[in-house]
Amino acid sequence: MTRSGGRGTLLAGLAAVAVLFSAAVYAVTDEDSPGGRSGPAAPVGPGRWVGTWSAAPAAAEPGGGLDGYAQTSVRNVVHTSVGGSSARIELSNLYGTRPLPVGRATLARAAALGRPAAAAGSLRRLTFGGRLTVTVPAGGTVTSDPVRLAVPPDTDLLVTTYLPGPAGPATYHPYARQTSYLARGDRAGDTTGTPYTVRSPSWRYLTGVDVWSARAHGSVVVIGDSITDGIASTEGANHRWTDFLAGRLRSEPDAPRYGVLNQGISGNRLLVDGSRFSPNNGPGVLSRLERDALSRAGVKAVVVEIGINDIMKSPRQLDPDRLVAGLRRVVRSAHVRGLRVTGATLTPFGGHRAYSPRLNAVREAVNRTIRSGTVFDAVVDFDKALRDPGRPLRLRPSYDSGDHLHPNDAGNRAMADALNVTGLTPRTPADR
Repeated sequence: MTRSGGRGTLLAGLAAVAVLFSAAVYAVTDEDSPGGRSGPAAPVGPGRWVGTWSAAPAAAEPGGGLDGYAQTSVRNVVHTSVGGSSARIELSNLYGTRPLPVGRATLARAAALGRPAAAAGSLRRLTFGGRLTVTVPAGGTVTSDPVRLAVPPDTDLLVTTYLPGPAGPATYHPYARQTSYLARGDRAGDTTGTPYTVRSPSWRYLTGVDVWSARAHGSVVVIGDSITDGIASTEGANHRWTDFLAGRLRSEPDAPRYGVLNQGISGNRLLVDGSRFSPNNGPGVLSRLERDALSRAGVKAVVVEIGINDIMKSPRQLDPDRLVAGLRRVVRSAHVRGLRVTGATLTPFGGHRAYSPRLNAVREAVNRTIRSGTVFDAVVDFDKALRDPGRPLRLRPSYDSGDHLHPNDAGNRAMADALNVTGLTPRTPADR
């Protein structure tokens, strides 16, 4: 009897263990169903969190965005720079005036570039502190729990938030150069894309996607203006100069394996809060540096492309020393974090409606100081890369989008090619 009872107890114990093991396997594999399955899943295996995509929150959306998107699903389409085995997202209510309730959020691989349909078996429900719903405080951000999902590099992801009720002004990035989608009702779990009939050129609420990666060693953050935002690049083609840089970092043997985070805002300035003069121009780089660059996941290096709008836009900054002093403040802040900073020369704008010899003289004075090596750890000479050799005050015609300020796709590629990628490595071996 004792032996039989012990055997029965042992079998019962093994059965209980089997049930628990099955439940554990179910929880960690997070296999998909049409509606997606939920629950946080800790990353498995060696690796680190690195940023694969980001967008700087630029403003409160005017028009329909002022009241939020009640009873609407917002499906943002974003493009990865590096891949990983798990992912998490960041949602921002920076410009909101009241709490933002999120009724459901999902993440999926896109079935095709730029389209709202999810790849088979890839939809994941996102949780926040183990809950399917979350409220983002006014002015605040939240980060989701990680979910297991194979995220390839150089691919589109779909990040969807369902907003059950009005929430005040929507925090958005207006010039995405990428089509995202809206649908009425709770369609966060939809995999077909069929309900997403409204197309949008903006990203809303979503400001970052991180991946757990054993291959990537960190990320490089690029902070700048419309030239970094890619305002004149082909929409939906991922031809911003930062996209071309990401391709180099993935493929070149000597390049650091970094994710690339684009924190450009069109119209942005170094010294001035541009939103005082144009709503979408965002706060100045000095005021947003910590939030948008230095605190991003896995950041190892920073590239700075900023200053031309300070010169061109009213009130104009005509003192090159003040611009250089602002750039040096950026570098000092990054050095506190042990980050290496590459700075860009200011690009030509001859022929643009704002051009004048006086303004160009300020630009050239700033560039001389940047080239002297007394501002940044390394320099990328975008002026030299883009200018017309025969008319150096202008963009090369083959790189000019037509407005004599913003580079086209070919110009964006030339910018990425001009950067010495080995110069992005950390300042000390301990930071590698």
